[in-house]
Amino acid sequence: MKPMVENCGYCGACISLCPHNFLELTENEIKVDKRCEDCGVCTVICPLGALVLEDEK
Repeated sequence: MKPMVENCGYCGACISLCPHNFLELTENEIKVDKRCEDCGVCTVICPLGALVLEDEK
């Protein structure tokens, strides 16, 4: 998972939806745990496209 920090609106939708709790939202970035399995759930819910799967960059 690759966070696109410049696109993030800090709404937190991805945080609550991650089935493994591998996402963390701070004041200025989205942190993705290295154990992320790239399930893609967060990419679907993000209204601003701030998270993309590695092979989609």
